[in-house]
Amino acid sequence: MKALVNKVREFLKSEDGPTATEYAVMLALIIVVCLGAITTLGTKVSSVFEDVNASL
Repeated sequence: MKALVNKVREFLKSEDGPTATEYAVMLALIIVVCLGAITTLGTKVSSVFEDVNASL
């Protein structure tokens, strides 16, 4: 158990820890933006198809 704690401490002290955290935060933000764009685009496309269906 002590070896695991030491490895975690070394990971957090090195540059890899903060870098990995930054990449995780950026990835989460990218996912949120993509989901928002897909939702908005899906709503607009659905509206266009409903208009086309109504006009037919």
